[in-house]
Amino acid sequence: MNYPVWYVPELGGGLLIALVAIVHVFISHFAVGGGLYLVMAERKAIREKSQDIMAFVKKHTKFFMLLTMVFGGLTGVAIWFTISLIHPAATSLLIHTFVFGWAIEWVFFLVEIVALFVYFYTFGKMDDDRHQIIGWIYFGSAWMSLFLINGIIDFMLTPGDWLSNKDFWSGFFNPTFWPSLAFRSFMAFMLAGCYGFLTATFLKDEVTRHRMIRYSGIWALTSLILSIPSGWWYISVLPEPAGKLVGGASPTIARAATIGSFSMAVLAGLLIALILLNPKARTRSLIVLVMITAMGYMGAFEWIREAARRPYVINEVMYSNSILKKDVERINQEGFLKHAKWVKNKEVTDTNQLDAGRELFLHQCFSCHTVGGFNNDIVSRTKNMSYNAMRKYLATIHEKRYFMPPFVGTDVELKALAAYLTAGLHNKPLTDDVGAAGDRGKMLYEENCAVCHSADSIKPMIKGWDQAKVRASLDKLPALNPAMPDYTAPAADKDAMAGYLFGLNNPGAVASAKDPGESLYEDNCAVCHSMEQIKPKMRGWSRETVRSSLDRLSALNAAMPDYTGTPAEKDAMADYMVKQMGGAR
Repeated sequence: MNYPVWYVPELGGGLLIALVAIVHVFISHFAVGGGLYLVMAERKAIREKSQDIMAFVKKHTKFFMLLTMVFGGLTGVAIWFTISLIHPAATSLLIHTFVFGWAIEWVFFLVEIVALFVYFYTFGKMDDDRHQIIGWIYFGSAWMSLFLINGIIDFMLTPGDWLSNKDFWSGFFNPTFWPSLAFRSFMAFMLAGCYGFLTATFLKDEVTRHRMIRYSGIWALTSLILSIPSGWWYISVLPEPAGKLVGGASPTIARAATIGSFSMAVLAGLLIALILLNPKARTRSLIVLVMITAMGYMGAFEWIREAARRPYVINEVMYSNSILKKDVERINQEGFLKHAKWVKNKEVTDTNQLDAGRELFLHQCFSCHTVGGFNNDIVSRTKNMSYNAMRKYLATIHEKRYFMPPFVGTDVELKALAAYLTAGLHNKPLTDDVGAAGDRGKMLYEENCAVCHSADSIKPMIKGWDQAKVRASLDKLPALNPAMPDYTAPAADKDAMAGYLFGLNNPGAVASAKDPGESLYEDNCAVCHSMEQIKPKMRGWSRETVRSSLDRLSALNAAMPDYTGTPAEKDAMADYMVKQMGGAR
């Protein structure tokens, strides 16, 4: 809220960061693992007194230098440029918290550059032992860069004791530091072997080509196998919310995990095949497939790591929309627009409601949602929701979908955002009514489900189900799909929604679920008062009297708590109670 929003409606910032970061990570990890690969391959050439292998190492070093120092350097700068535009608040916090760590990393990076240039340009001009020392200096510096950046990156997911003491070392050596360092190191070594595959295919000498392909395959396969237990170690130390997201509670992570698992399995199969199969099967196209699957494995991990922080960009500190968690209560009382520095509308009025809602969307939602784009498109996700359903959904969005930040602001601002998302994007009417009694199930569906599933998409899934089965499914949604949260509404709400869902495929059917008012009465009143006990006390009451009594139960009897249900729920219960009395007027 302290910085302007870089608005690219169709692309969005999150996807752009991911694309740049994954490409850079793929190269930067090669810069680490490749350093060790070069030293060990050169050692192999010296030990075997093979000029052909030494020539390969020199050619591979040139490719390595151009890719890591030139393209890697460009993508590294691109990351800083992109995050400073998209997440300036988080970037500023990381720089101020770890400025000493960044300074040390830049020193090691400078040593990397110098050592790699010396290593390449002194091939054949320096004795083997000294040349190897230069190679080890490069690898040591590159791995120390990984060591330092790993601590800062994992701080964003698991700040640990830093949350309470704000100590540099507590934040740096956070709970996921060591498992992440192990996993990233093995991934770096695996990528080095995969890149070794690629350059080895260009060797003209067939014997040397197959020797280095096999050598690279053993290197990559061993590292891939070792990455698996370190990956499980990483997952085991995640905090509970992140662990649940990785476990399937987030649809985005579930898709990424599927891609990563598939890529890992295919990669392992290809590596084994390239090591064991007839040398004639070691074609360049197969090697390219190895690179693609390796990128899929690494890319899936990075995507999962990023998504596991949701709804935060820095866990338990700053939400993904750059709002600090510690400021939420104050902003809810005083208003978001009042404190946002880069908005035109400082308060919501009748004349600026949609424009103010648009600014609230940009500052609180655009960090994850595009407008008409292909990644988390807010237009398609809100098309099935009415204004009233949207308003209620936004009020409890963080509870229903943990990986989404809570709306922060006053109730008037919440209504403005709901207005923009419905009337502004879809020209829907702005009505505050809660819907007719017969539409209650539809209203509940819109409030709780329509943001992810349109009625048309659900209809074929439950075709052939009887109403009892539909109703039972609402009690076990995570069992049907781990990405779906529990629906914790009262039984009456579930009954009403089940009736609506059943009616999608059976428009003329008579609902067999309980009267919503009966279920509400059973949930809230029957434990103390049977209907037979209540009837004599309400004899002669009109429907209006019954309904108004539900607004002041504690006034009627100090031992009774006030009923905090919605107006629609009170209407339903009043209708049920009147029916039980024979239809009082």
